[in-house]
Amino acid sequence: MTTERRRNWYRPMRSRSSTEPHRASTPLELFFDLSFVVAVAQAAVLLEHDVAEHHFAHGIRSYFMIFFAIWWAWMNFTWFASAYDTDDDVYRLSVLITIVGALIIAAGVPRAFDDGDFLIATIGYSIMRLANVGQWIRAAISDPPHRKSATRYAIGTAVVQVGWWLFLLTGGTAVYWTFLGLVIAELLVPVWAERPAGTTWHPRHITERFGLFTLIVLGEAVLAASIAFEGGLDLGANAKLIWLAAAGIVIVFAMWWLYFDRETTTPPGLAVFLWSYGHYLIFSAAAAVGAGLALYVAYLAHDTEISRTAAGYAIAIPVSVYLLAVWGLHYVPHERGLLLLAPPLGVVLILLTPLWPATPQLIAVVLALVVAVTVLRTRRAFELSTGDSYPQAD
Repeated sequence: MTTERRRNWYRPMRSRSSTEPHRASTPLELFFDLSFVVAVAQAAVLLEHDVAEHHFAHGIRSYFMIFFAIWWAWMNFTWFASAYDTDDDVYRLSVLITIVGALIIAAGVPRAFDDGDFLIATIGYSIMRLANVGQWIRAAISDPPHRKSATRYAIGTAVVQVGWWLFLLTGGTAVYWTFLGLVIAELLVPVWAERPAGTTWHPRHITERFGLFTLIVLGEAVLAASIAFEGGLDLGANAKLIWLAAAGIVIVFAMWWLYFDRETTTPPGLAVFLWSYGHYLIFSAAAAVGAGLALYVAYLAHDTEISRTAAGYAIAIPVSVYLLAVWGLHYVPHERGLLLLAPPLGVVLILLTPLWPATPQLIAVVLALVVAVTVLRTRRAFELSTGDSYPQAD
């Protein structure tokens, strides 16, 4: 073992600077993100199956409950790593343990959906969260200026974790009310913990991390749709399926465009909680779009008894949620005029599309129009701010 290797086994966990230049996602963080693909895919596939079997309320409730566990564990690690990534061996092992928890959650998703049995998912969630508690204890020991905040994170997370195990004892409608109460408790822990001396997370690093996870869930939508199209083609290619494939491509491309239309950064103060928590809607809706496209393929292939209208809303609703969330987080704080009105008007039109045939194609057209408005607004804003014409390709 080299001297460098021995030195890296354990380092004091000092907070990193929030203005550190050239801060970017690390290979470990990217590996961590990819490990969540399995859990996200499981949740989306089972949402599709429940809706296809007319279990609408059960499927939607189960999906949002499971997705919260996935998203919350991912987000808490992301914010912690932005402030305290030491990249020593102890830190790496803790992250790998967290990844094991994510895989266990993925294994427990079918039981949670089919039987309401959250035991396996809770075990995976506990592994992820308690690994995070260990990291916060390290930070409290090594970083005196932020010791109170780190201690609050550790205590708050551990206490709420006890609540999740008690949650397993509930039954009937109490399951959903208890779950809602625990979600609120989880969301309040960072608000309480950040009050004494906020952790030194890096704004641009956080923005990049959230953008990368958005890409992952959009990729899940593409993958789910591709698998569904393949299955549909096996049952016999037809023009409707080809048009659906084209519409699905436009929908996902437009969703990507609208999220990454402009450079954004995390807002200051308490607004950062609204920004980060609002991404739950972006992530969950983006993954659900893939389930909706797969369900529409099943409808065209006569592989489900669901109606055309219901199949259309399986796409229209998650697309609308995604569009509203992106609009509220990325556009409302910075825009005025037509661009501010375009997304909500688009949502109204999208929610009307299932009343007519060719719903996916109509949704694609509406999203393309919203993208066109953002492109024209970007060009106009550039010309007004610089006095020059928008750059053209040579």
